[in-house]
Amino acid sequence: MKLRLNILFILICLNAISWTQKADNTLIEKHLTALTKTEKARNHLNLKTLNAAADYIFKEFDKFADTTFYQTYEANGKEYKNVICRFGTEHEETTVVGAHYDVCGDQEGADDNASGIVGLLELSRMLKGQKLEHQIEMVAFTLEEPPYFRTEKMGSYIHAKSLIDSERNVKGMVCLEMIGYYDSAKKSQHYPLRFLSMFYGNRGDFITVVNKFGKHKFARKFTKKFKKISEVEAKKFTGPKGLQGIDFSDHLNYWKFGISALMITDTAFYRNMHYHESGDKMEILDLSKMAHVIDAVFKSLTEKK
Repeated sequence: MKLRLNILFILICLNAISWTQKADNTLIEKHLTALTKTEKARNHLNLKTLNAAADYIFKEFDKFADTTFYQTYEANGKEYKNVICRFGTEHEETTVVGAHYDVCGDQEGADDNASGIVGLLELSRMLKGQKLEHQIEMVAFTLEEPPYFRTEKMGSYIHAKSLIDSERNVKGMVCLEMIGYYDSAKKSQHYPLRFLSMFYGNRGDFITVVNKFGKHKFARKFTKKFKKISEVEAKKFTGPKGLQGIDFSDHLNYWKFGISALMITDTAFYRNMHYHESGDKMEILDLSKMAHVIDAVFKSLTEKK
């Protein structure tokens, strides 16, 4: 009996230790600065800047992950690359967490999508040394933005297809797409259908977990955990794939290949009026709320069954 109690106490302590990991506002600011305050924008035309962002992500991943590597491919005669790292490589069943690091046009792209990339970087730090029940593969995607959006040259399409081609055992995918912008003012939140404000409110001070209709076990279970854990109010939105905005990020390519996937987002242009504009700078982001969202993703990924 005493031995059982001791074992139980140790397990509780180990679980408590894993949950004491927290996203760090200072590191969030450091990463945002490194990614956004560059001479040229990290778009598909400025390959040197885009590659510098990829190298920064690689170096951060490599400090903490079991393995880190580039997934390279060609688009219009130029080489582009996803940055990939893995944790819990002793397991076959894999959860993918991804975000894109390129921007649309000549702008800093702090919310879209340096915020998602910073989420990956902090998660990599927090995951180091964790005892996991499944493998976690984190991917920083390239070429999410126009002119490659919805094409087979999206980094996420390349990655999702590689999972299927190699017959990987994929549990599901979490997409971090704009997690840094919040506004508590009335009428700061908009929707693709106006009546939705009756259910979700008109203040943009929450984080959204986007699912599509259908049987998607991983997305459903992850969403339930995330909503329960998150210190920032989390709201679930489930709709048809054809609804405007529901597939406006990298998770769309996992849906294409039949992988259960969801998007965590501040709702992009339905809230952030600086979307794809020069005003999308780190100064407009709420770093504390970003940290809470990252914490909730971490806990949802590492929570024991």
